[in-house]
Amino acid sequence: MFRLALSRSAGIARAVSHVRAPVVSPRIALGLRHESTISDERKKVLEARDKLQGDWDAKEITYEELKPKTQQPSPDKYLIDVREPDEVLQGSIPSAVNLPLSVISSAFHLPAAEFKEKFGFEKPRLDQEVTFYCRSGKRSTTAADVAKRNGYTNILNYKGSWLEWTAREGQKPAA
Repeated sequence: MFRLALSRSAGIARAVSHVRAPVVSPRIALGLRHESTISDERKKVLEARDKLQGDWDAKEITYEELKPKTQQPSPDKYLIDVREPDEVLQGSIPSAVNLPLSVISSAFHLPAAEFKEKFGFEKPRLDQEVTFYCRSGKRSTTAADVAKRNGYTNILNYKGSWLEWTAREGQKPAA
Protein backbone atom coordinates (compact mmCIF):
# COMPACT_ATOMS: atom_id res chain seq x y z
CA MET A 1 0.00 0.00 0.00
CA PHE A 2 2.85 2.34 0.84
CA ARG A 3 4.42 1.65 -2.58
CA LEU A 4 1.12 2.37 -4.26
CA ALA A 5 0.75 5.66 -2.40
CA LEU A 6 4.35 6.55 -3.17
CA SER A 7 3.99 5.73 -6.85
CA ARG A 8 0.72 7.67 -7.05
CA SER A 9 2.29 10.71 -5.39
CA ALA A 10 5.29 10.44 -7.71
CA GLY A 11 2.93 10.23 -10.67
CA ILE A 12 1.07 13.29 -9.47
CA ALA A 13 4.37 15.11 -8.98
CA ARG A 14 5.35 14.27 -12.55
CA ALA A 15 1.97 15.34 -13.85
CA VAL A 16 2.05 18.59 -11.88
CA SER A 17 5.58 19.37 -13.05
CA HIS A 18 4.24 19.64 -16.61
CA VAL A 19 1.56 22.17 -15.68
CA ARG A 20 2.65 25.67 -16.60
CA ALA A 21 1.38 28.89 -15.18
CA PRO A 22 -0.23 31.18 -17.74
CA VAL A 23 1.93 34.03 -18.96
CA VAL A 24 0.40 37.36 -17.99
CA SER A 25 1.47 40.62 -19.58
CA PRO A 26 2.20 43.58 -17.29
CA ARG A 27 -0.83 45.47 -18.62
CA ILE A 28 -3.16 42.54 -17.87
CA ALA A 29 -1.59 42.15 -14.42
CA LEU A 30 -2.46 45.81 -13.80
CA GLY A 31 -6.02 45.15 -14.96
CA LEU A 32 -5.40 46.90 -18.28
CA ARG A 33 -6.68 44.26 -20.69
CA HIS A 34 -7.28 46.58 -23.61
CA GLU A 35 -5.83 49.95 -24.51
CA SER A 36 -9.34 51.40 -24.64
CA THR A 37 -9.97 50.53 -20.97
CA ILE A 38 -7.02 52.57 -19.72
CA SER A 39 -8.19 55.82 -18.21
CA ASP A 40 -6.72 59.05 -19.57
CA GLU A 41 -5.08 59.71 -16.21
CA ARG A 42 -3.51 56.24 -16.15
CA LYS A 43 -2.28 56.73 -19.73
CA LYS A 44 -0.56 59.97 -18.69
CA VAL A 45 1.12 58.23 -15.76
CA LEU A 46 2.35 55.38 -17.97
CA GLU A 47 3.59 57.80 -20.65
CA ALA A 48 5.43 59.91 -18.06
CA ARG A 49 7.07 56.79 -16.63
CA ASP A 50 8.05 55.59 -20.11
CA LYS A 51 9.50 59.01 -20.96
CA LEU A 52 11.49 59.07 -17.73
CA GLN A 53 12.83 55.57 -18.35
CA GLY A 54 13.43 56.16 -22.07
CA ASP A 55 17.00 57.42 -21.75
CA TRP A 56 18.79 56.01 -18.71
CA ASP A 57 22.27 57.15 -19.62
CA ALA A 58 23.62 60.21 -17.87
CA LYS A 59 26.08 62.40 -19.72
CA GLU A 60 29.59 61.08 -19.18
CA ILE A 61 32.29 63.44 -18.00
CA THR A 62 35.98 62.89 -18.72
CA TYR A 63 38.97 63.28 -16.44
CA GLU A 64 39.92 66.48 -18.29
CA GLU A 65 36.45 67.94 -17.67
CA LEU A 66 36.35 66.86 -14.03
CA LYS A 67 39.83 68.01 -12.97
CA PRO A 68 39.07 71.79 -12.99
CA LYS A 69 35.88 71.18 -10.99
CA THR A 70 37.92 69.56 -8.22
CA GLN A 71 40.33 72.50 -8.13
CA GLN A 72 37.57 75.10 -7.84
CA PRO A 73 34.66 73.37 -6.11
CA SER A 74 31.28 75.05 -6.04
CA PRO A 75 28.43 74.53 -3.58
CA ASP A 76 26.14 74.46 -6.63
CA LYS A 77 27.92 71.45 -8.14
CA TYR A 78 28.39 68.21 -6.25
CA LEU A 79 30.89 65.47 -6.90
CA ILE A 80 29.40 62.44 -5.17
CA ASP A 81 31.43 59.34 -4.35
CA VAL A 82 28.99 56.42 -4.18
CA ARG A 83 31.48 53.93 -2.73
CA GLU A 84 30.96 52.56 0.76
CA PRO A 85 32.66 54.42 3.66
CA ASP A 86 35.33 51.73 4.11
CA GLU A 87 36.35 52.20 0.45
CA VAL A 88 36.46 55.98 0.84
CA LEU A 89 39.07 55.53 3.59
CA GLN A 90 41.48 54.49 0.81
CA GLY A 91 41.16 57.99 -0.63
CA SER A 92 38.80 60.09 -2.66
CA ILE A 93 38.78 62.70 -5.39
CA PRO A 94 39.27 66.23 -3.97
CA SER A 95 36.01 68.08 -3.17
CA ALA A 96 33.93 64.88 -3.28
CA VAL A 97 31.23 64.07 -0.75
CA ASN A 98 30.21 60.53 0.10
CA LEU A 99 26.72 59.15 -0.46
CA PRO A 100 26.95 55.34 -0.67
CA LEU A 101 24.98 53.64 -3.42
CA SER A 102 23.48 51.31 -0.81
CA VAL A 103 21.54 54.24 0.72
CA ILE A 104 21.21 56.67 -2.17
CA SER A 105 17.60 55.90 -3.08
CA SER A 106 16.31 56.31 0.45
CA ALA A 107 18.55 59.37 0.96
CA PHE A 108 16.85 61.19 -1.92
CA HIS A 109 13.53 60.79 -0.08
CA LEU A 110 14.75 62.39 3.16
CA PRO A 111 13.77 65.93 4.13
CA ALA A 112 16.62 68.40 3.49
CA ALA A 113 17.45 68.93 7.19
CA GLU A 114 17.59 65.19 7.92
CA PHE A 115 19.70 64.61 4.79
CA LYS A 116 22.24 67.25 5.88
CA GLU A 117 22.40 65.86 9.42
CA LYS A 118 22.94 62.31 8.19
CA PHE A 119 25.40 62.93 5.32
CA GLY A 120 27.06 66.22 6.27
CA PHE A 121 26.21 68.23 3.16
CA GLU A 122 23.13 69.94 1.73
CA LYS A 123 20.68 67.76 -0.15
CA PRO A 124 21.14 68.43 -3.87
CA ARG A 125 18.39 70.36 -5.63
CA LEU A 126 16.66 68.52 -8.47
CA ASP A 127 18.20 70.85 -11.07
CA GLN A 128 21.64 71.08 -9.44
CA GLU A 129 24.66 69.62 -11.25
CA VAL A 130 25.52 66.28 -9.65
CA THR A 131 28.48 64.16 -10.80
CA PHE A 132 28.72 60.56 -9.60
CA TYR A 133 31.80 58.36 -9.38
CA CYS A 134 32.73 55.08 -7.71
CA ARG A 135 35.66 52.69 -8.06
CA SER A 136 35.33 51.61 -11.69
CA GLY A 137 32.22 53.26 -13.15
CA LYS A 138 29.58 50.58 -12.59
CA ARG A 139 28.00 51.89 -9.38
CA SER A 140 28.20 55.49 -10.58
CA THR A 141 26.09 54.51 -13.60
CA THR A 142 23.53 52.94 -11.27
CA ALA A 143 23.59 56.03 -9.03
CA ALA A 144 22.91 58.23 -12.07
CA ASP A 145 19.93 56.02 -12.93
CA VAL A 146 18.58 56.25 -9.38
CA ALA A 147 19.00 60.03 -9.39
CA LYS A 148 17.15 60.34 -12.68
CA ARG A 149 14.29 58.18 -11.41
CA ASN A 150 14.09 60.50 -8.39
CA GLY A 151 13.68 63.60 -10.54
CA TYR A 152 17.25 64.90 -10.84
CA THR A 153 17.87 66.48 -14.23
CA ASN A 154 21.50 67.69 -14.32
CA ILE A 155 23.38 64.41 -13.85
CA LEU A 156 26.94 63.60 -14.90
CA ASN A 157 28.76 60.28 -14.63
CA TYR A 158 32.54 60.07 -14.28
CA LYS A 159 32.84 56.52 -15.57
CA GLY A 160 36.62 56.50 -15.23
CA SER A 161 35.99 56.86 -11.52
CA TRP A 162 38.57 56.24 -8.79
CA LEU A 163 40.73 53.86 -10.83
CA GLU A 164 41.25 56.32 -13.67
CA TRP A 165 41.65 59.27 -11.28
CA THR A 166 44.45 57.58 -9.35
CA ALA A 167 46.17 56.45 -12.55
CA ARG A 168 46.05 59.97 -14.00
CA GLU A 169 47.12 61.59 -10.75
CA GLY A 170 50.07 59.20 -10.36
CA GLN A 171 48.66 57.58 -7.24
CA LYS A 172 48.50 53.87 -6.71
CA PRO A 173 44.95 52.77 -5.85
CA ALA A 174 44.59 50.61 -2.75
CA ALA A 175 43.88 46.96 -3.55
